Amino acid sequence: MTSPLLWTLIAVQLALGLFDIVYHHEMMERLAWRASQRRELKLHGARNLAYAVLFLALGLFELKGFWAMFVIAVLAAEVVITLTDFVEEDLSRKLPASERVTHTLLAINYGAILTLLVPVLVGWASQQSAIVPVWYGIGSVLAPLAAAGVIVFGLRDFFAARRVQRLVLGNAAELVRALPGRQCVLITGATGFIGRRLTEALTSAGHEVIVLARDLAKAATLHPPFQLVTSLDQIANDAAIDTVINFAGEPVANGLWTRTKRRRILASRLRMTRCVVHLIARLQRRPAVMISGSSIGWYGTWGDESLTEFDGGKRGFGHRVCDAWECAAREAEKFGVRVVRLRIGLVLGTEAGMLSNLLAPFEFGLGGPIGSGEQWMSWIERDDLIRLIAHIIASPQLSGAVNGTAPAPVRNATFARALGRALHRPALLRMPASVLHRLAGDLADELLLRGQRVLPDKAEASGFKYKHETLPSALSAILGDMPAKAQGAQFTRTFEVQRAR
Repeated sequence: MTSPLLWTLIAVQLALGLFDIVYHHEMMERLAWRASQRRELKLHGARNLAYAVLFLALGLFELKGFWAMFVIAVLAAEVVITLTDFVEEDLSRKLPASERVTHTLLAINYGAILTLLVPVLVGWASQQSAIVPVWYGIGSVLAPLAAAGVIVFGLRDFFAARRVQRLVLGNAAELVRALPGRQCVLITGATGFIGRRLTEALTSAGHEVIVLARDLAKAATLHPPFQLVTSLDQIANDAAIDTVINFAGEPVANGLWTRTKRRRILASRLRMTRCVVHLIARLQRRPAVMISGSSIGWYGTWGDESLTEFDGGKRGFGHRVCDAWECAAREAEKFGVRVVRLRIGLVLGTEAGMLSNLLAPFEFGLGGPIGSGEQWMSWIERDDLIRLIAHIIASPQLSGAVNGTAPAPVRNATFARALGRALHRPALLRMPASVLHRLAGDLADELLLRGQRVLPDKAEASGFKYKHETLPSALSAILGDMPAKAQGAQFTRTFEVQRAR
């Protein structure tokens, strides 16, 4: 155990493992909040605890006889757990290329570690049983720190495996119960956060769904049955489509708003919407309704003023994109199609979106308000948005702009407190506005540091009923943790006061 090469390889293994956990498991895949990954979480927890035993045993002691054989047994168990984990990951989720590369590097490096370590352990095993304290310098400092880290992540994975049992989504078919008869629905953007759940709801309820998707791997993960097309040109002129839902577009919040990124955001939305309008123009039987995605970014950034569908917008990148997107969608009205421009707020769920990005820092006690915390957040729980989409299709009186938000927007500081309470964690670490502005520029200003207090007047006036009108109700459903009645009542009163201001 005195070999510098061995400790170097162990340090490399630690660095690769930390990258895999933080980047892939937490940031990209969000495994701790995916109900489908319960078995994988258990395997990760067991492997991390095995690592903890190895780090403590090998970093602080020379283990002779029986104890050396015990360490060899732990190493063998870790190899079996890792191989089982590889199989589980391939069966339950599609690994991104970077995660596969990382796993390959981990396996190669671990093989080199075992090549150097096993002969030492075999030699120790032949000696009389004893536990001899040793000091390997930086290695003996690094080992217990690494053990503490993997113990934290291991216990967290076991806890998450228990928690995800409560995260199973409800009956998707119930979300589109408002639809009359059997519908044929064309969806663009079906592989996104909203489109995926919408597709599941429609197919589960027996509706005919046509999915436009160019990424066949992502389309393969959608809930069947559905008809897949990679171009709208594949749809015949005599196709009987009742509803078109157009949500396709370059993601807005997955990178800095460089000049190239801005062009992609705008061009992708306009190009797809124009293609949809061209399809509608050539169909022999036009769809009854087209729901075109938009955003509350149309309103620009405001202070405390309440905004409804009858208010105007302020200049800004978000407004320019949404206004151009909505104008392109309105062209379908020339063909007798009812067009609804759905201005969607912050959609809450664990799979993607703003909330999913906040779960890891808040769960580790690192969450808190953003900037001043006074900016308004107009949100909606994802299943409520799917219900609203079905309500719009079934409500001929709804047309034009419709706000896709819940009726109780909250300030960012209130959102942080509510999320902290839902996770049973403090939410005290404020993210300074100056840091965000330097890191993300206009993106931080429009999406994080300023806000809009948007109210769904048209939806409520048309009789739509939200299942989750308040944030505690939505977070309880999303996170699978019902808060105490007193807490729920307290937050409800807070939201009612804020809504009345």
